[in-house]
Amino acid sequence: MDLHDFDVNDLYFETPPDASVLALIEQASEAYSEGGAEPFLLKAQELAPENLMVQVALYRFYYYQHRYADALDTAECAINLSGRLFGYRGHWRQMTLEILAHGMMQSFSMVRFYLLALKGSGYLQLRMGEVESGIERLEKVQELDTADRLNVRMLLEVAYNRMGIYSLSQRLSA
Repeated sequence: MDLHDFDVNDLYFETPPDASVLALIEQASEAYSEGGAEPFLLKAQELAPENLMVQVALYRFYYYQHRYADALDTAECAINLSGRLFGYRGHWRQMTLEILAHGMMQSFSMVRFYLLALKGSGYLQLRMGEVESGIERLEKVQELDTADRLNVRMLLEVAYNRMGIYSLSQRLSA
């Protein structure tokens, strides 16, 4: 599957939230430098909990504040929400290429977003020192993105090296 070949017509921000929620996101942006962005983002999430634009704004806020546990919670929400948007309600561990292919017929961009959110959550776990959990998520993305269009292989190499695994035979026995 080629994750670079998609139509931007269905991107997560194509259906923006209500104007009041957009205003809260804008206020958060303006208040960021003074440290006052979070209340606006939380209010936006309260008003539009199912909107990916809100989830992405909150994720970015937590990520850039180095609040990785909060960012991971937000990424989990985005994974589940984007999965539902292409018809998948299961856990990411149970995702298969067959399910993903069916989801691509519903919304290619949501499938891509789902995989990017899963990759991001794995990266966050690596940053938090949860290497094995991070590797599990990244390996799932690699399994589903067989052409490595999302460049997860490089992250996996870093994670494997951090665990002292440098060869294929070591990886297979780990």
